[in-house]
Amino acid sequence: MDREIRRNETVKNEEQDQPKEDKPSSLIEKIQQLGQTNVPQLSQDSRVHCLTIVGQIEGHIQLPPQNKTTKYEHLIPQLVAIEQNPKIEGLLVILNTVGGDVEAGLAISEMLASLSKPSVSIVLGGGHSIGVPIAVSCDYSFIAETATMTIHPVRLTGLVIGVPQTFEYLDKMQDRVINFVTKHSNISEERFKELMFEKGNLTRDIGTNVVGTDAVKYGLIDEVGGLGAAMRKLNELIDLNKEESEGMVQ
Repeated sequence: MDREIRRNETVKNEEQDQPKEDKPSSLIEKIQQLGQTNVPQLSQDSRVHCLTIVGQIEGHIQLPPQNKTTKYEHLIPQLVAIEQNPKIEGLLVILNTVGGDVEAGLAISEMLASLSKPSVSIVLGGGHSIGVPIAVSCDYSFIAETATMTIHPVRLTGLVIGVPQTFEYLDKMQDRVINFVTKHSNISEERFKELMFEKGNLTRDIGTNVVGTDAVKYGLIDEVGGLGAAMRKLNELIDLNKEESEGMVQ
């Protein structure tokens, strides 16, 4: 019995002597909590911040845990920090989203459009539904050649009571989306509405699925291109913005 007690004490002492595992770093915690983090930079002097908007844009209602989501309450403080941080001179927004909450998407779009720093967006994979106004909210927009954007009317969900006033509200919400997109891109209101209400393009639904080159042809997106082109354009806008600021000071 005494031998067994001494053996247990020896094991316990050995366990105490072993170095404890490091606690998860703040970087790992940030990934777990937000689902995203800052892109690792080659230099501390990097002037570009990368913001990813992927999966479904989560608004006022929490989505099931198995859904890949971007939470707008996480993006808003990030955008405020980007605006305030003098070391960040430009913003790259990478989109691969199926859409989501309309009001949350419009809130993100308005914040991106009101940034005082140059911004460039790039649609990779897809920038569907409310992802469209987010894509056009930046100073310049790119879309990959194989990427797509689905344009369709605002849909009624179970979150809104189905009474006549609701349809009027949905119509006004739809107008907000149309006005924002046409104001921040080169597409006309008439053409955007045509794409939105087109029949036969989407199975059992109305709307249009626009592929890379067509998005540029319609004036929705500025240019077909990938990451390299987007970074070159952003650096160009940063340099131009810096020259204008220095000219105003002089």
